[in-house]
Amino acid sequence: MGSGKHTGEFFRRRDEWRKHPMLSNQLRHATPGLGIALVAFGIYLVGEQVYNTLYASHPPSRVKAGDHH
Repeated sequence: MGSGKHTGEFFRRRDEWRKHPMLSNQLRHATPGLGIALVAFGIYLVGEQVYNTLYASHPPSRVKAGDHH
């Protein structure tokens, strides 16, 4: 049989395309700032939920159309 060194070299050369810069981290480079935007939006949603639970216990009083002066 052949040497293990040649077999490892053969597979290493066949897998080099997977480490090419054009194929790795494409989404991250295509959308800079998306991660920060998603974190900020998540914080906004949590803050809005907290605000709504704190101030939803007192619904604003509505004046009927015929009652205003």
